[in-house]
Amino acid sequence: MKYQTQSIAKVYFLAALALFAVQVLGGLLAGWIYVAPNTLSEILPFNIVRMLHTNSLIVWLLLGFMGAAYFIVPEEAENEIFSPTLAYVQLAILILGTLGAVLTYVFNPFEGHVLLGKEGREFLEQPLWVKIGIVVAALIFLFNITLTVLRGRKTAISNVLLIGLWGLALLFLFAFYNPSNLSLDKQYWWYVVHLWVEGVWELIMASVLAFLMLKLTGVDREVVEKWLYVIVATALFSGILGTGHHYYWIGMPGYWQWVGSIFSTLEIVPFFAMMSFAFVMVWKGRRDHPNKAALLWSLGCATLAFFGAGVWGFLHTLHGVNFYTHGTQITAAHGHLAFFGAYVSLNLALFTYAMPILLGRDPYNQVLNMASFWLMSGGMCFMTFTLTFAGTVQTHLQRVLGMNYMDVQDQLAIFYWMRFGAGVAVVIGVALFLYAILLPHREVVSKDATVAAE
Repeated sequence: MKYQTQSIAKVYFLAALALFAVQVLGGLLAGWIYVAPNTLSEILPFNIVRMLHTNSLIVWLLLGFMGAAYFIVPEEAENEIFSPTLAYVQLAILILGTLGAVLTYVFNPFEGHVLLGKEGREFLEQPLWVKIGIVVAALIFLFNITLTVLRGRKTAISNVLLIGLWGLALLFLFAFYNPSNLSLDKQYWWYVVHLWVEGVWELIMASVLAFLMLKLTGVDREVVEKWLYVIVATALFSGILGTGHHYYWIGMPGYWQWVGSIFSTLEIVPFFAMMSFAFVMVWKGRRDHPNKAALLWSLGCATLAFFGAGVWGFLHTLHGVNFYTHGTQITAAHGHLAFFGAYVSLNLALFTYAMPILLGRDPYNQVLNMASFWLMSGGMCFMTFTLTFAGTVQTHLQRVLGMNYMDVQDQLAIFYWMRFGAGVAVVIGVALFLYAILLPHREVVSKDATVAAE
């Protein structure tokens, strides 16, 4: 570890991993409810389970991004974090807000209360006081990271990361605007949801992936930065107007069908560029880095993001296709592989690289770590295929033949069973990952390997 304040990242990563475990267990429970609908229906109904599953996903990814910034920025800026105290205060605010949101979702003690009650907007259900806390934490974070960058060396990686983090925080402000008109509500709601995951989050992904390629392959910084600029340009060019694919059927003007179709088609370009970038960097690389598991996760991230966000997104983004598939299990297939490939795998790649350094150990338990990659990735790919087939059948029976929704759900039962089996594989993979990352290896630690990892 080159800079003492990089240790801040460790507590963020640990908090993120705890929520990651909660998220996948919630997903497994939700998958079981699909095949046994009355499970916990009186205590923990499906809508609450799904809320916990999706919200914990968003929060742990954000904690991972923030931890990544606290780990990467000191090295890029060649400067210690401006205020470690502020970083820990920020984490405390986020954890308090998370606990408050969970208690509100599960027990709903303040239903209807403007400040304390939960809102009814998907992904943005947090009570108003939690949203205010998130903004306060984000301001502390941006102040801390921005001053660190401004006082030190400026690189393409730190600049792109900073732009992505500022965009993430500013776009969240639309979560406070909740108009009574449903079309307007959805229009501004997508400013948060879409422009996060298909806009500024892509900048964060590209910069973190560039950092990992720089460290793991030894390719010249100039080459990495050229690729980074190309990826960022294509991501912003396609992602901003690509928001239009959410405007097809919510009462917006008809021209959005063309705008959304054209620019959404182009959204596959930055993900293809990121996949190409990762493999070209490894091919050109001169360094035989000891942390093979981190390299596997990095390449897996770029590849699965291309297929999940790029290819599966393209499958139903054209408005003529989306007219039939919108809101079916095809959407769920795309969402699961896109999030896992682009952002879950990104965080796990950085955790795999950074945690041995932060804990002062070798890149240990690499075999188990790589086994967890194949279990999680294989399970998620099988889940995606299963949901794709389920969505195709659902589209034909429900949207073409006009069968009743619940009758169609009965026909999809076999797919839901397979989806649950895939979820079990993912959970086992997560358990292996946590074991490999958090528990020390029995072999004697090699000081030389630790130095090489840094």
